[in-house]
Amino acid sequence: MECSLRVFGVPAQENECLFNLKLVCVDEYRKREYYAAVIIQSWFRGCKVRAYIRYMNKVMVFIQKWWRGYQGRKKFRKMVLKQIYVLFLPQIQKRWRGYYIRKYIHNYYALKKYLEAIALNNEMVRRELEEFAEMKEKEEVKKALERKEKKKDYLARKMHYLLSTEQIAGVYNSPYRSSPDPMELQLRKVKPLRHKKKGIQDITNLKYADSFGFQTVPPLPPIGRQKPQGPFRNTGEVLQQRFKPLEPSLQGAASNFSLQLAREKVKQEEWRNRIHDNVRLFWPSENCHRPFNKYSPST
Repeated sequence: MECSLRVFGVPAQENECLFNLKLVCVDEYRKREYYAAVIIQSWFRGCKVRAYIRYMNKVMVFIQKWWRGYQGRKKFRKMVLKQIYVLFLPQIQKRWRGYYIRKYIHNYYALKKYLEAIALNNEMVRRELEEFAEMKEKEEVKKALERKEKKKDYLARKMHYLLSTEQIAGVYNSPYRSSPDPMELQLRKVKPLRHKKKGIQDITNLKYADSFGFQTVPPLPPIGRQKPQGPFRNTGEVLQQRFKPLEPSLQGAASNFSLQLAREKVKQEEWRNRIHDNVRLFWPSENCHRPFNKYSPST
């Protein structure tokens, strides 16, 4: 500063005065300039921050718009799929149930094979049953023939006395026939029937017989008990009166020691119900022998 003043030809004292004056002016305007700078900086920073906030708000709105659009489209797609599923669900279920039933429950080809197998099995069973029926029929015929033969043999043995002899021709061997009757041939084959001898009946096996084997008279049936005639009471009433409980009189029911028992009971109740157990409290006082002086209030 001094160099500049010297250049312009200003004296040194004046230079000092000017310098001091400028210092004073600078001190006076320093605070005002400081506050002005602070206000300018605050306004600048405020504008900068507000611009940044506007930018961030714009970016945030843009992001929210895209995100909400994405969420809405996703939700809409779900709703559309749900509606489509609800609309086509009956048809899908119908197709699937038809396929499942045709494949696993009412399968045409499996049912056809099953029916063919059943028909083949029926043919086999029918053939076996027919063979079994024929066999049973043959057995029945055979048994009938056997029974018939046995009957013929029995009749032949029973009528063996009709057999022809060398002297006399039998009934079935007529001399007027060219050949004998088949019954004659049957009589020649069999032997005569032997009758069993009847044994003596054992009388000890009779229903009513004694130890010696003689028949006895069967016992008579029991006689039913009836009410005897006459003025008799019913049996139940008689038994009830006979076995009824004892009802003694008052003198017989009372005890001989009832008075003593009553006194003991009264003593026990008095001992139980009394208030004080210390009997000395109710003894006469020690001054009972002194003469009694009537109280007279002093005037």
